[in-house]
Amino acid sequence: MMKFGKSRCALAVGVALALGAAQAGAAELTVVNFGGANGDAQKAAFNQPFETQSGNKVTAVEYNGEQAKVKAMVEAKHVNWDVVEVESGDLGRGCDEGLYEKLDWSKIAKKGELIPEAPQTCGAGIFVWSTVFAYNADKLKTAPTSWADFWNVSKFPGKRGMRKGARYNLEFALMADGVAPKDVYKVLATKEGQDRAFKKLDELKPNIQWWEAGAQPPQFLVAGDVVMSTAYNGRIDAAQKEGKNLKVVWNGSIYDLDYWAIPKGTPNKDLAVKYIAYSLSSQPQQDYAKHIAYGPVNVAAIKSLDAKTLSNLPNSPANGKNAVLQDLTFWNDHGDELEQRFASWAAK
Repeated sequence: MMKFGKSRCALAVGVALALGAAQAGAAELTVVNFGGANGDAQKAAFNQPFETQSGNKVTAVEYNGEQAKVKAMVEAKHVNWDVVEVESGDLGRGCDEGLYEKLDWSKIAKKGELIPEAPQTCGAGIFVWSTVFAYNADKLKTAPTSWADFWNVSKFPGKRGMRKGARYNLEFALMADGVAPKDVYKVLATKEGQDRAFKKLDELKPNIQWWEAGAQPPQFLVAGDVVMSTAYNGRIDAAQKEGKNLKVVWNGSIYDLDYWAIPKGTPNKDLAVKYIAYSLSSQPQQDYAKHIAYGPVNVAAIKSLDAKTLSNLPNSPANGKNAVLQDLTFWNDHGDELEQRFASWAAK
């Protein structure tokens, strides 16, 4: 693949954006995200450079994923959010309900330049994040390496932190029971596979400390409440940057993407498309990954990152080797019944 110089790319993108801004007139773009370290990374890698190159102001707004707010705007035909970060499950449902614009990919990126999961009908993947397990290296001198180790309380005595829900835990249980990552959803789609996962969870249940908020796993680990915990990889990265000696086990991690979507009826649709196109280009994607340990969706960006940055990303070649892509179709089809079964099981 031919690799153009950074300055030449920046000039070309800058000219294109400047022309677009001149034609449309300067406008203000409202971009909605989940805030926190992710919001800070987006501001530095996407929003500020886009403002500089396009001449359009970007205003960031935080939310907690309330798709009902998008629905209310669209139904009232009073849309004042232009680009919204949505989780993959919400993207599918929102697209089916007509809440989001269908994207013209000819104006955003060549699909072959992105990882396969990024281009969707109504959404553009922004980054890859992962649910992993982590441990406190100050407490464990022998490093666990697999879900079988996570379940092995004789070799690794102590509590395990796990998110209180069926999603992720059933997949992890099957991998602990010897199912290969590539076969997890094939097995879990059967009644026998679901029973097998719950039976495996039974083994660990006396040693589980449940968590519900993403901030809890690193807190549990640092305090010594648990010796290992499932966790969102970005939360462990943040704790590591604070000097905590926490280690991530990527083997059998489950990854997913967050997406950009454009609420149907926004008056700034054209500018929203340009913003998304910019954020998916190689340099902004590289810059984003250097601010937070979430993986780029741009293939060239992944290849351009240094080894140290790559070592903390969910979709680096090494970390993604035995990873599982969360199967949204499976969870859309089986989620309600399995979450109900899990709630009953956890309450016993």
